[in-house]
Amino acid sequence: MTRPQLLIDTDPGVDDALAIMMAHAHADIAGLSIAAGNVGLGHTVRNARTLVDLLGVDTPVFAGCAMPLVRAPEEDAAFVHGQDGFGDIGFPEPVAALSDEPAALALLRLTRERPGELTLVALGPLTNLALALRLDPTLPQRVARLVVMGGAVTGHGNTGKVPAEFNIGFDPEAAHVVFEAFPSFDLVDWEATLRHAFGDAEFDGWLAAGDQRADFFGQIVGAARGYNAKHDRSGVIAADALAMAVALDPGIVTRSEIRAVAVELDGRLTRGATVVDWAARLGQPAQANIVLEVDQARFAAMVRRALGAPD
Repeated sequence: MTRPQLLIDTDPGVDDALAIMMAHAHADIAGLSIAAGNVGLGHTVRNARTLVDLLGVDTPVFAGCAMPLVRAPEEDAAFVHGQDGFGDIGFPEPVAALSDEPAALALLRLTRERPGELTLVALGPLTNLALALRLDPTLPQRVARLVVMGGAVTGHGNTGKVPAEFNIGFDPEAAHVVFEAFPSFDLVDWEATLRHAFGDAEFDGWLAAGDQRADFFGQIVGAARGYNAKHDRSGVIAADALAMAVALDPGIVTRSEIRAVAVELDGRLTRGATVVDWAARLGQPAQANIVLEVDQARFAAMVRRALGAPD
């Protein structure tokens, strides 16, 4: 079976790390384009390079946007992921190189070199992708698929704006650009990730049985698990890993609905919310395949393999 060919835009981040480990275990990665989001760009770039070292690969890393397109961010997610995004463990300076090509230009170049081959997996704020689209609006024609981790399709978000999810809320204008430019994409939202969390005991078993990847992830996930436990979030929530599972294996999806989705840009209480036209009232093209349920056993097997734990 041919391995999936991925181009990953990300802001590592604990759950981004698990998703990237999954990608390495199951696919070929053309590059990692990095944005600010969970923490600042200096940290997210360093974390991407740390992952490349851990995995022993030569995946190119491209630094992207340090700020959202228009407004300064109202918050980051350091209170969940640690100030450095990787649980404040204090890993040594990574060896992996950083490309001098900006992320948006790398997205355009790689899709031009490999038109129709690459699945673009967007795990963070969509700033890099939006900038690439403004430079070249034909980008969607060269992407095999786009999978976005973002949104909260019934308004149960995870930011200071009640309906908003973090990735979309961090840069709503960028999400607006992307959602309007792509005629179709898979949307894996925050609410789906809550429904597909892993039990703590089960996940601890995988960490204990895994290899150096499990040891690494067990270290960095501690702060996030502690935060979730204090805020009534049960189990191990692996948002970006769920999106990666959908990117790697579309057949894992057992229930989805195709709807028009837009992003609220102006609301005092709702800026960054993903607005779903569930009843097709607005007459807009239905571009988002909203993932509602996946095969949890298949998802778990993909995560176990990424951690080096046996089936």
